[in-house]
Amino acid sequence: MPKISPRIEAVPPSGIRKFFDIVLTMDDVISLGVGEPDFVTPWRIREACIYSLEKGYTTYTSNYGLIELREAVSAHIEGLYGVRYDPNSQVLITVGVSEAIDLALRAILEPGEEVLVPEPSFVAYKPCVTFAGGTPIAIPTTVETGFTPTPEQIEAAITPRTKAILLSYPSNPTGAVMPREAMQSVMDIAAARDLFVISDEIYDQLIYGVRHTCVAALEGGYERTILLNGFSKAYAMTGWRVGYACCAPDVLDAMMKIHQYIMMCAPIMAQMAALEALKNGCSDTQDMLREYDRRRRLIVAGMNKIGLDCFEPRGAFYVFPSVQRTGMSSEEFAERLLHEERVAVVPGNAFGDCGEGYIRCAYATSLQNIQQALERTARFMEKL
Repeated sequence: MPKISPRIEAVPPSGIRKFFDIVLTMDDVISLGVGEPDFVTPWRIREACIYSLEKGYTTYTSNYGLIELREAVSAHIEGLYGVRYDPNSQVLITVGVSEAIDLALRAILEPGEEVLVPEPSFVAYKPCVTFAGGTPIAIPTTVETGFTPTPEQIEAAITPRTKAILLSYPSNPTGAVMPREAMQSVMDIAAARDLFVISDEIYDQLIYGVRHTCVAALEGGYERTILLNGFSKAYAMTGWRVGYACCAPDVLDAMMKIHQYIMMCAPIMAQMAALEALKNGCSDTQDMLREYDRRRRLIVAGMNKIGLDCFEPRGAFYVFPSVQRTGMSSEEFAERLLHEERVAVVPGNAFGDCGEGYIRCAYATSLQNIQQALERTARFMEKL
């Protein structure tokens, strides 16, 4: 029997998936584990999809995506951050941001080249670097630094084989937001060392009390940043699978070359829905943001009250409380909480070694569910 690739075999399964699979076998579970909006895609966006189907829009689009959508993406980014991308040569519509991450890494990496990945981080980043033939280099962060890397850490991790820095703020799993000054310092390092910066900004619209920094808008950032974003989080469109990448034309051409062979295009009806989201979905996003903020304040206060010290997130829809005072590992705490009190969370070590001692809880669920989960977790803590 022929063997599978050792590179793929060496990548462990997602630490998140394990707990989701367990939850599916249990009753009466309150899940704080899924990083997915609990809102239904707003009606006006769904209606745009229905209308497109009624009009017979069921064909392929350009490999780059609908030009109307690319123009809307370009206008959207310029309106928010003052960064202008040519919709004809600098914008690519992808099948979610997950594909965009894969395309970006495969387009720039030679075998063995290194990508710096601040951790805790989204579970897919390091495996995607490996799948692209690169070597992920973890940059551990701590609550003391706001779960963001210091410029000194970035500088110290760079070697002759370093090709890129992968940033994602607001962050999954911590909800951290990197201050603009610190991000500029990292960009200055990238410019001095001639590195790419891949910036996954999928949570840019879900931010609380601070302003989002678009990495491409930083001094020296435009020419070396591969900006990734999409519609899953801000518009509650996870299942629609529409994302986009914006970058220099030569980099985009390389990404598109891969995209046209493996995907061809995102579904046309999903692209039509995404176009409606950009045109008229701002009020829906703001409504969801206000509700997320209510949930955020409730769960942070609740976790601190029951003795799980909780870093205050400034973006996304996650909290990352510490379980260190319990004496249990992240995985043991998560497993016991699930089996004893039917509350599902994700152990922090699923997001990198420095996530050990923490759990990720998504507040993309109702206030009632959050309150009940807090009550069950408090009961669990009292028994310890």
